[in-house]
Amino acid sequence: MMKNLRASRGKFFIERLIAEGEHDRQDFKYTISDARKIARSLSAFANHRGGRLLIGVKDNGTVAGVRSEEDIYMIETAAQIYCRPEPSVTFHAYKANDEGAQVIVAEVAPSDIRPIYVQEDDGSQKAYIRVADENILAPELLVRAWRRQNSPQGSLLTLNAVETTVIDTIAASVGGMISSEQLIRTVKASRFTIEEAITKLAAIGTVEFRYHGGEFMLVLKDQSEAIG
Repeated sequence: MMKNLRASRGKFFIERLIAEGEHDRQDFKYTISDARKIARSLSAFANHRGGRLLIGVKDNGTVAGVRSEEDIYMIETAAQIYCRPEPSVTFHAYKANDEGAQVIVAEVAPSDIRPIYVQEDDGSQKAYIRVADENILAPELLVRAWRRQNSPQGSLLTLNAVETTVIDTIAASVGGMISSEQLIRTVKASRFTIEEAITKLAAIGTVEFRYHGGEFMLVLKDQSEAIG
């Protein structure tokens, strides 16, 4: 918690981080006012490759400094109350300018067991993924692939005819990518069978999800930059 954090000199370190801008592993937060909204950031980072929140930094990169230790309590609440399972978050305080303004860096570790869900206000549980500088709702098939990775069947590598056809269809698609709905319309099999094939291929790392043009597309791993 902030009251137990000893701020280290970190002006140049924080300047270097801010110079990176907001990206898939970094987000600026001037202040923390909504625990559930922060829970979505924690979920997105933990389901991705990890990331960090720079608390006390405005969206334009200006150091404002942490205004209240409630910001730290709010993040802890987000992790403990609104995330399932709880993601790992560590805090470090830095003196970020000559006036002594403090910036808190909240480091979110990548989760070994995905997905990390957020308990939404309507009672539903949703998983998020970090894409560039946004927290995006993870598609259901990606969530199913994550769950499959946690089970013994997730490592099965033998492919059936439909799974092979799915791979061939993705490879032959324009730009090497295709939406799951396009794939379902193209491959001659039931929706259930094709969705199971996508889930398995994503779980074993053959197929990946890429966010493109406002939707998640399926690509083969060697043609993709992975998002998760």
